[in-house]
Amino acid sequence: MTSDYIDANRANWDERATLHAARDGSGYGIQRYVEDLDALSDVVRFDRPLLGDISGKRTAHLQCHIGTDTLSLARLGAKVTGLDFSENAVAEARRLAAEAGVEVDFVRSDVRDAANALPRGEFDLVYTGIGALCWLPSITEWAGVVADLLAPGGTLHIREGHPVLWAMNEDLPGLSLAFPYFEQSAPLEWDDDRTYVEVAAPLKSTRTYEWNHGLGEIVTALLERGLRLDTLVEHDSVPWEALPGRMTQRSDGEFALTEQPSVVPLSYTIRATKVA
Repeated sequence: MTSDYIDANRANWDERATLHAARDGSGYGIQRYVEDLDALSDVVRFDRPLLGDISGKRTAHLQCHIGTDTLSLARLGAKVTGLDFSENAVAEARRLAAEAGVEVDFVRSDVRDAANALPRGEFDLVYTGIGALCWLPSITEWAGVVADLLAPGGTLHIREGHPVLWAMNEDLPGLSLAFPYFEQSAPLEWDDDRTYVEVAAPLKSTRTYEWNHGLGEIVTALLERGLRLDTLVEHDSVPWEALPGRMTQRSDGEFALTEQPSVVPLSYTIRATKVA
């Protein structure tokens, strides 16, 4: 049954990839990465202070989508391989890298099989951007993949939407927790023809499936796979309008609650090192 959920999600992301990569000014604003050789994604720019110097680091970017963050990591000096389960996303990522003149490798694979698709134990950095873990049914399985990819002394860097945010129902008044905080075997099912940025057309593959993972579950999964927790920072913002009508966009592109922005964490950053 899980394979059916993943197949539905892949069909949805195949459509999103094409729409997000549009050169007409909608989607991700791809053209700026081609025209401005120093352009970085807002996500990577936000991550940069905690990411530190990544020059020369062998980097695996898991669930890379259309490659805007992957390209940005390469522009910071990393030797990057991006991986995504969507054929369209990988095709668009390769197209972007070619047009921008950035040397990046891209591999199509389900992240759960990444340790077979990429060299095991050879990466100095495993990077995962925001909005990735909710598509994975098992956080323990994901942590195992991260551990298998990292070289001894290598580092995981992930910024992700906070599980408290994923548990909220944006349609209810106030900040209402309505969905599971902890990982469940059965996913939440959604049917929505929209995506999280402005695009030219509605989605046709509208049904998707998501799993939440508690912060303690995520940290524990990494510790159990031999990683040392170095940093855990919670943030009061996210890079999209996660709660429409209740958020204000900041100058760095992040969205925070308009009223009482300090009342709840909206995202977090984890850095963890594979013990040598």
